[in-house]
Amino acid sequence: MKLVKSTAEYNIYQKRNNRYGVKGAKNKWINGEAKVAILLAEDLVKAPATKAPEPEAAAEEEEAPAEEAPAADASEES
Repeated sequence: MKLVKSTAEYNIYQKRNNRYGVKGAKNKWINGEAKVAILLAEDLVKAPATKAPEPEAAAEEEEAPAEEAPAADASEES
């Protein structure tokens, strides 16, 4: 592993497979959200792009009134 950056709080290593490892001040590996936050702060990784749920929500809203319309017509006939 190659040392990429060293601070008083942690050391960032780059592995042979180009992934990153973060070791804390007490030589314990940091994992999970804390690791991601450190790597994002150091600009070593980019945050994944989120998909926009807006087109799906718009399609559902258009379908919902169409379903309600026949039910309203049926209640008026009775």
